[in-house]
Amino acid sequence: MLYFLGQLGDSLAAFNVFRYITFRTAGAVMTALFFVFLFGPGMIAALRIRQGKGQPIREDGPAGHLLTKKGTPTMGGLMILSATVISILLWSNLSNGYVWVVLGVTVSFGAIGLYDDYLKVKRMSHAGFSGRQRLILEAIIGAVACYFISVLGDPATSTSLFFPFVKGLAVNLGWFFVLFGAFVVVAAGNSVNLTDGLDGLAIVPVMVAAACFGLIAYLVGSATFSEYLFLNPVPGTAELSVVCGALIGAGLGFLWFNAPPAQIFMGDTGSLALGGALGTIAVATKHEIVLAIIGGLFVLEAVSVIVQVVSFKLTGKRVFKMAPIHHHFEMMGWTESQVVIRFWIISFVLALIGLSSLKLR
Repeated sequence: MLYFLGQLGDSLAAFNVFRYITFRTAGAVMTALFFVFLFGPGMIAALRIRQGKGQPIREDGPAGHLLTKKGTPTMGGLMILSATVISILLWSNLSNGYVWVVLGVTVSFGAIGLYDDYLKVKRMSHAGFSGRQRLILEAIIGAVACYFISVLGDPATSTSLFFPFVKGLAVNLGWFFVLFGAFVVVAAGNSVNLTDGLDGLAIVPVMVAAACFGLIAYLVGSATFSEYLFLNPVPGTAELSVVCGALIGAGLGFLWFNAPPAQIFMGDTGSLALGGALGTIAVATKHEIVLAIIGGLFVLEAVSVIVQVVSFKLTGKRVFKMAPIHHHFEMMGWTESQVVIRFWIISFVLALIGLSSLKLR
């Protein structure tokens, strides 16, 4: 919204600054951050009253969780979502189609997660929304989003998959791009969801990934930078830097309340929305494989669950003491803080590797 003030720049020079993506990205960070700081305590208090016993804690999980996490309210993703949406609407160029596609996936995935959280709290059980129905809804939303992304992009490259580390290596997926993109979006949403099992564990890697993709979106969305750095240009995606800024600001604010011992959990409301947003941004910027590197921690968490389930069904034996893998390390004797901080370190390292794969000049 404030972007349009920049259009007055010719007559009112003071508004020129609103044209700059860097300024508006910083504004989006600060707006989302202050929104969470301002309204977060009230939202936590309201959710605690309405939910009573808070989020159901896994009885088969680490024993300490039943003591330390019982009674903590969930649906904290509402504060992340509200801050992100308001910040995006305030600072983004609302005539940009990519912004609306990412915003649509974020809100839609958040709504699915909210319904799932509601059922869990209502039933006081982990049996929330049907897994199959949830995946079908997510796949439809992801497919629709990826279709619009293919329409918004350059027809010559909009359905192509680009490979990192190698300049110019790409495969045109044709209409299969929509299915592939939907898979990326759904996988990202659910991988972040699986990672959200300890206080602060998921939100920091999400912010790291958002920062990386904010930079990627800015570079590939600029004809000058993309040409100089040998990156595949995707006109229009630079505006997604503002969206990433909003995610970072909301994440920072949420971490203030989610730091151990957490006052609130983001729940599926937040994890699905954040993962879906990252997946959609990766598809829009043509860096889907880079997301798997930068978000390698999320991939590791998802793979650990898949391996555990497959192994148990085929052999009756478990590979890990408990899945997702962060619980495995807890069962090995690591404290919650050790698991969280060490996983954060892994996330930062993977982000550096992912950025190096851009093969900058």
